[in-house]
Amino acid sequence: MHRIEPHYLWRNLYVADEDPYSPFFGREYSEFEFANTLYDHLIHPQWDDFGSTTLFLKILFVDYDKSFAVLEFMGEWNDTLYNDIMVLKREVIDLLVENGIQKFIVLGENVLNFHASDDSYYQEWFEDIEGGWIALLNFRDQVLDEFDSENISQYFVQGGTLEDIAWRTQTPHQLFENVDSFVEDMMV
Repeated sequence: MHRIEPHYLWRNLYVADEDPYSPFFGREYSEFEFANTLYDHLIHPQWDDFGSTTLFLKILFVDYDKSFAVLEFMGEWNDTLYNDIMVLKREVIDLLVENGIQKFIVLGENVLNFHASDDSYYQEWFEDIEGGWIALLNFRDQVLDEFDSENISQYFVQGGTLEDIAWRTQTPHQLFENVDSFVEDMMV
């Protein structure tokens, strides 16, 4: 697990620890000292700890003018035991929303599984971004199935051509335009 690192090809465009509006502003990282663990496995030091014991993230890109952010997650999303959505909402999402972010691209290929609780913080997130959206890309089938079975998927845009987007080969703005176009087509 220590070899799985957040997407880094956009670092020349955005770095969360250099963004004064980011919850990770001023954070210092080590390339050599592994401090965070996912259960008993060390994880790459570039993943950000936001207060969850099993879920980590990286803010890959934010455009305040276009009101969107790209977040990449890693670990186990566990609302049942650790209320990860509450911690995520309070420690990361609220700050981004306060600074005008209304559209979220959430990358989940490194989210191994999901354990649900209730949907109140998902509903709150959805209501806070009136006119915006939360798009899920590359989540594992079992995670999406759990979102569906717990009726949490109603707060997300997911599936369809979103699963076919080769996001790593695009710039953040190309990715945003592709996702935004998909969302607009869904609304018609």
